[in-house]
Amino acid sequence: MVVLNNLLYTEEHEWVRVEGGKAYIGITDYAQKALGSIVYVELPELDAEFSKGEGFGVVESVKAASDIYIPVSGVIIEANEEVVDDPGLINSAPYDNWLVCVELKDMEEIEGLMKPGAYEEFCNKEE
Repeated sequence: MVVLNNLLYTEEHEWVRVEGGKAYIGITDYAQKALGSIVYVELPELDAEFSKGEGFGVVESVKAASDIYIPVSGVIIEANEEVVDDPGLINSAPYDNWLVCVELKDMEEIEGLMKPGAYEEFCNKEE
């Protein structure tokens, strides 16, 4: 399992990379391994607004379908169409292939996300 030190994480296995007032969001290496071969990704429309914890998309694999939850409130300003066209990119490089970018509504929500060490411990307990 790969955990990058420059990202923040959620208990639902999403990662967050904050750049100024924006946050790029994807699913972790742990999540893509648990799902198996990803065959379908559904992402929201641009300008859609979500509150922290709401479902914003779906990832389907040969094993299961899984909702993806937004870890921070905001407005979708980018959706990664490359992963919609080629969902397997998430399996091959989960941290290079983000799903959406949001304009952050509340920077304080970032404080509630897990740091890399805490996420690694969390995953080890789940196994």
